[in-house]
Amino acid sequence: MKKVISLAVVSAMLAGCMDLNPSGRSTSYNADGFGEEPLTMGAPQQSLGDTYLLAAAPKYYIGTAYKVDDVQYIPVEDMTYNQTGIAGIIPTELNGTKTSNGEVFDVNQMVATSKTLPLPTIVRVTNLDNGQSVDVRVNNRGPFVNTRLMDLSPAAAQKIGMNGQAKVQIQVLPEQTMIVKNATLGTVPVVEAPVVAAPVVAAPAATAPATVETAAPAPAPAASGDYAIQIAAFYAQDSADALVQRMKTYGDAVVVNEGDMFKVRIINLDAAQARSVIDNLRANEGMAPGLLKAGRWVNPDSI
Repeated sequence: MKKVISLAVVSAMLAGCMDLNPSGRSTSYNADGFGEEPLTMGAPQQSLGDTYLLAAAPKYYIGTAYKVDDVQYIPVEDMTYNQTGIAGIIPTELNGTKTSNGEVFDVNQMVATSKTLPLPTIVRVTNLDNGQSVDVRVNNRGPFVNTRLMDLSPAAAQKIGMNGQAKVQIQVLPEQTMIVKNATLGTVPVVEAPVVAAPVVAAPAATAPATVETAAPAPAPAASGDYAIQIAAFYAQDSADALVQRMKTYGDAVVVNEGDMFKVRIINLDAAQARSVIDNLRANEGMAPGLLKAGRWVNPDSI
């Protein structure tokens, strides 16, 4: 049954541009009848492929923790993201509106929404009903309707045989994501200079053997502070357990179970230790961790 939508509602939705305002209230599509879009459009006019997927964005946007309808969401850069859940379809009425990172939504582009992934992130979405996959560019926040993980543009949904909600697997593509991130931020991956062998010089006959000192690895931060760093949040505990083992080199890494989420955190840090760990995670892992002080979210760059 088709829904009748008043011009006033459509105008309000277009004005919202699917962004979050500073008060934390969502102006995105949610409970106004825009959340259950059936796929009725014809074949997409254009497929832009990798040229668009890997193009620079107006800005690279992660954002801080926020709430919508008393539900907290924690954006984080997670190159290991691999989740299974329900996906829907972005309403065609939003064609031409601004997305959260300043792009313009086009129903014919391979794009998608996410509540927590950085914008833009490149992900592969697989329809678990038929095994068909599509690579999409996540460039907007949402959906804030029931428990859907993601909404796809009509063109992307059609490509994997979706004509309504479907169970999907969503997997971040790290290499492609770093390409579009570097293009957006104007950074160039570091290329190591070639190693040139030093000339061989004979040692003097009466010289004692030189003592070579090797630097010991930096010890993990001691358990001594009220700061905690959140690295990622998963619906699957095995994903969190796998990541926490790798993060133990940075400190006291643990899995915290809150509701239906398993959150990977490094705990018991003082301010100096937290600053060092955040910097190392950004530089070594390409992550954008969140920061808590005594259980409350604070700006990671405030220390």
